Amino acid sequence: MQLGIQSGIELEIKPIPAKHTHMHIYRKVGGGFLYQKHLHTFFLLFFFFLGYQRKQMKLEKTMTWKPCIFFLFLLCIFMIAFFSGVTERFNKQQILKMDQLVSSSKSTMSTIRKDRGIWTVNSIGRLGNQMGEYATLYALAKQNNHQAYILPEMHEYLAPIFKITLPVLHSKINTNIQWKHYALHDWMSNEYYNIPGDYVKLTGTPCSWTFYHHIKEDILREFTFHDFLKDEANRYLQGIKGSRENVTFIGVHVRRGDYVHVMRDVWKGVIADKAYIDKAMSYFRNKYQDPVFVVTSNGMEWCKENIDASKGDVCFSGDGNESNPAKDFAILAHCNHTIMTIGTFGYWAGYLVGGETVYLSNFTLPESPFLKVFKYEAAFLPEWHGIPADLSPLLNSIKP
Repeated sequence: MQLGIQSGIELEIKPIPAKHTHMHIYRKVGGGFLYQKHLHTFFLLFFFFLGYQRKQMKLEKTMTWKPCIFFLFLLCIFMIAFFSGVTERFNKQQILKMDQLVSSSKSTMSTIRKDRGIWTVNSIGRLGNQMGEYATLYALAKQNNHQAYILPEMHEYLAPIFKITLPVLHSKINTNIQWKHYALHDWMSNEYYNIPGDYVKLTGTPCSWTFYHHIKEDILREFTFHDFLKDEANRYLQGIKGSRENVTFIGVHVRRGDYVHVMRDVWKGVIADKAYIDKAMSYFRNKYQDPVFVVTSNGMEWCKENIDASKGDVCFSGDGNESNPAKDFAILAHCNHTIMTIGTFGYWAGYLVGGETVYLSNFTLPESPFLKVFKYEAAFLPEWHGIPADLSPLLNSIKP
């Protein structure tokens, strides 16, 4: 069994061979070890001697204690000498192993420090946030000439979906490193080109193309779907297409859930409404001859009630309960174009697709605290097409 990162520090713990697990058992007592196999022998000899003395007492009616005391004295000396030898032997072995481990760790740490150090990023949020954190770490570590590692939590999120390549930092090593925590804005800044430190943990939830768009091909390669997801998504879209020719698939992601209340009550903003969806779909209907809209959402009931499917060009995908986000995301990412509403899930679908993306713009009031941590120009690519949100319901709700 190995504890460590895939490259760099690697601590190895070898399991005890099966032949040593029955009789050869060690128990730690007062800093030493009792070798139980021989301990059983001592007790057998001791009780045999006591039995012999009892037999002599019955025969002779009296007992001489001098031989017994002498035997016990010799037995104690022998046991003390034996245990001291065993303790010294095992302590030497443990010291030797620890010296080797420390020497190996120091050598490896020195190699990492001299080579490229260890950079990682916090693992916060769900799929879209995890992708943003991964891409930002990948880009900034490369920019600053350091080796990037991801935490196990991020690996559990992304590895089942994508063919990511960054090595995993073992949780025990993560807790033992004295990290320099470096907080990031949600957009690229000049100071990020020269971040000091060999052991840096980036913090925040960055998801902006400004961090990594200059290495877009690398990011797209990192977020390559596993073949089974790719095949499943293509089969699904092919089933929708049927015998039709020149079908253009537009993936539609409608974020609802907690954001229905969070945007209004916390950020003084709105999410996509029926009017926005209609405008976005009209944009593609006017531009392409045979569009098909594939809708995914965590509020599918709302979508079925508010999205016009009368033209027969709308397909509602999934159950709307976020039970299989990987499948929903793979379907969106294999469409030709994207309609997103709000959130990182839809953003990443548009980024991976690479076609036209329509997004909801100006969805907060000018005095919204959201604008302190968010910039429209850093969140959406310049070539994407923004449709302004209707803020009138929000304005009406806050009138005195």
